[in-house]
Amino acid sequence: MRRLLLSLASLLVASVVFGQKFEQLARTPPMGWNSWNHFGCNINEQIVREVAQAMVRSGMRDAGYEYVIIDDCWQGERDSLGFIQPDPERFPSGMKALADYIHSLGLKFGIYSDAGDRTCAGRPGSRGHEYQDALTYARWGVDYLKYDWCHTENLNPIGAYTTMRDALYAAGRPVVFSICEWGTNEPWKWGRTIGHLWRTTGDITNCWDCIIDHGTWKSWGILQILDKQDGLRIYAGPGHWNDPDMLEVGNGMRVSEDRAHFSMWAMLAAPLIAGNDIRHMSEATREILTNREVIAVDQDTLGIQGFPYRREAGVEIWFRPLAGGDWAMAILNRTETPRTVTFNFREEYIFDDFSKRGTFFDRITYRLRDLWAHRDIGTTETPLTVEVPGHDVVMLRLIAPKP
Repeated sequence: MRRLLLSLASLLVASVVFGQKFEQLARTPPMGWNSWNHFGCNINEQIVREVAQAMVRSGMRDAGYEYVIIDDCWQGERDSLGFIQPDPERFPSGMKALADYIHSLGLKFGIYSDAGDRTCAGRPGSRGHEYQDALTYARWGVDYLKYDWCHTENLNPIGAYTTMRDALYAAGRPVVFSICEWGTNEPWKWGRTIGHLWRTTGDITNCWDCIIDHGTWKSWGILQILDKQDGLRIYAGPGHWNDPDMLEVGNGMRVSEDRAHFSMWAMLAAPLIAGNDIRHMSEATREILTNREVIAVDQDTLGIQGFPYRREAGVEIWFRPLAGGDWAMAILNRTETPRTVTFNFREEYIFDDFSKRGTFFDRITYRLRDLWAHRDIGTTETPLTVEVPGHDVVMLRLIAPKP
């Protein structure tokens, strides 16, 4: 115990000089799984172990998913010196043993805390214990921290998140720091030097187009979350991402809605954090979550978020510039009715003011790759005509000729 207290004292001294976030992490949007959307508080170490196994077995790990993140309700009480302990009934083997197991599978371990004195579910938060918790997480082998914003009365968010950032850095173990402040205080304007990603909205829910009012807060459907991203793309890039919340793929929506949801998150360069029970997912859900061609768009190294180019009668056409001169294109049908869409590339010129990239369809012929059908469908020399089913998407990669 004396050694632990000496370590904590060293952290406090080191943070005065060296506080910063860990650079060179999350150079592409983080990918993984989080327990909250499906399990809520009904989580334990056996479920987490089984999920980690399923990430390997299903091909998710090989497709790029690496973080296994336990959300709220893992906490027990603090000991007599204030160090957090896991719930002994839910996690009897302890967090280090669980982290070691996850690491043995080639995965990384993530955990949850809160900037307030209590978490959203009423468990002990980190307020006043930031350096103790950071030291504890480092000893356990934590690689990712989701840091929530419940019960934070009278706290300044920049100060609160900076304190935990500095504590993590002083603890010495590189950790991806996820700011879960819900967008209330515009974290995209100040989060770049503090965290690696920041929530832009309140909580997502598993519906296509709805708002669920809980009284003091609301949950938002896929389209509502998507619309709230307008104007935010200029703040995102390698190492600092807008986070429109975790995926609801496999949690009860239609397959077409899941496909569109996944596609648009890829167009947004969003973190891809699955939130379903991947131990028992359908083959359709697995195919969506492991579509490597769509994942490649999300993980594109250029790191430029996509944008809506045209919106008309419930149909949206989005573009996203990619590394190597390629572009991603998504045609989203927000309506229930199938829509036939024609796009004459030769008559269009897409220019992105932010990245200063243009398509130059009059001089460059791109090959068209359908990312859900996994086949080439022509080039930009001729107009594209596709039927987009209701609540669905057509997603293409426009592949530039290589020198």
